[in-house]
Amino acid sequence: MKKMKAWVITVIAIAVVIVILVTAIAVKTATFTSKQVAVDNKVSDPVDLDGAAGRLSGALKFKTVSSIDQSEVDYTQLAGLQEYIAKSFPLVNSTLEKKIINNYGLLYIWQGSDNQKKPVLLLAHQDVVPAPAEGWKHQPFSGDIADGFIWGRGAIDDKGCLMSVLEMAEYLIKDGFKPSRSIYIAFGFDEEVGGQQGAAKIGEYFKAQGLQFESIFDEGMFVTQGAVPAVKPPVALIAVAEKGYLSLELVAESAGGASSMPPQETTVGILAAAIDKLQKHPFPTRMTGPAADLFEYLGPEMSFPYKMIFANMWLFRPLIESELVSSPGTNATIRTTLAPTMFEGSQRDNVLPPKATAVVNFRILPGETMQSVTDRVKSVINDPRVKIQPAPVFANDPSPVSSIDGWSYKILDKTIREVMPDVLVAPMISIGGTDCIHYIGLSTDIYRFLPERLYGDDLSMLHGMNERISITNYGEMINYYIQLVRNLCS
Repeated sequence: MKKMKAWVITVIAIAVVIVILVTAIAVKTATFTSKQVAVDNKVSDPVDLDGAAGRLSGALKFKTVSSIDQSEVDYTQLAGLQEYIAKSFPLVNSTLEKKIINNYGLLYIWQGSDNQKKPVLLLAHQDVVPAPAEGWKHQPFSGDIADGFIWGRGAIDDKGCLMSVLEMAEYLIKDGFKPSRSIYIAFGFDEEVGGQQGAAKIGEYFKAQGLQFESIFDEGMFVTQGAVPAVKPPVALIAVAEKGYLSLELVAESAGGASSMPPQETTVGILAAAIDKLQKHPFPTRMTGPAADLFEYLGPEMSFPYKMIFANMWLFRPLIESELVSSPGTNATIRTTLAPTMFEGSQRDNVLPPKATAVVNFRILPGETMQSVTDRVKSVINDPRVKIQPAPVFANDPSPVSSIDGWSYKILDKTIREVMPDVLVAPMISIGGTDCIHYIGLSTDIYRFLPERLYGDDLSMLHGMNERISITNYGEMINYYIQLVRNLCS
């Protein structure tokens, strides 16, 4: 009888736990409501879209290709682009104060009427990555307008952004708009190789002037569709932070010799073993900060049972993380990633290399640093024969995370929904780098977003072939900047 009572009590206890668990899940799901900003009507100004497309086409003809080796840069192309900009936007050129920073950095200052309001900063960059001509439907520097698109290297990254900012300013000046706060517009010229000569120098100028900005806006993330599971509408992703960048060089040395009498491990073998250890011990996942915020904003828009799962991450976190790590794109949003990218040993197949080197690239999640990554790499490899040192390239810690609760984010969120009411808006982290890293400390609110619609295979155009932007989408970009400036000055 006593055993029977104990069994009954156990069953009742389990039933109570189940009821409590189900109730908690149901309550969390029911209260997991939308965070999307409601807007009344779509905002669209009557911009000269044909003229704007033609002006972007002209900008794409300039081969402003950047290089780590400055001797390889054709600076006449940058000079030509800047002359073209001055001719294409006469009101901008005559109304805004213009400064040249470090020979080719462009800075425009649109003076506001209220000095009590902190200025805002809009960013873009003039340079592009190389573009081999083979495989393009339209030559990369042709600027062709065909099939409803503007074709060419930089259409997306980043001359489309640069020219839409200038189109915005030209339009608003012509329309008689007077900004209440000052608008700073800065265009670097070597973002694709780290921004050391462009944005870094402009940032130094701002710091020397003692400037502080209400908010800073740059390229970064975009509008995509199908990238987030169970979310059907397009999603505008606002990067509120960007990952850090570090490349570590691994070096192993020995006496070398002939391959006919190899030691138990060659320098190449030692490094291969070290890299194998790193790949078998990835950095831990962390569903915090922007990664968690992304699903706080998109979870309520999902259908059941996905909404239930993301409403109860306290219970389903292991399931969510296992799904996210299965895709390289989503895996990169929740952990510091490592990628072996370079390996060098002997120049001949029958010679043991006395020195072998490998380079591993890391994209660092906020909450970690270059030093903590280096320390972990040394601990995982744990081999005194492997020398670990920073590679001689640009490196930086992750950026601070900007607020999603402040005025500037809410203005940006509202602007996107006004111009593109069909999209959802959500914060996340940028897995790539931007010029924003050189403006850290000039504002607490730095956001990386462009309203470029990149769906499916469109993502392959970034630094790839057949880069283009639709004329319709380019019109949305111009309208986005027009409405953003109006809202920031309201």
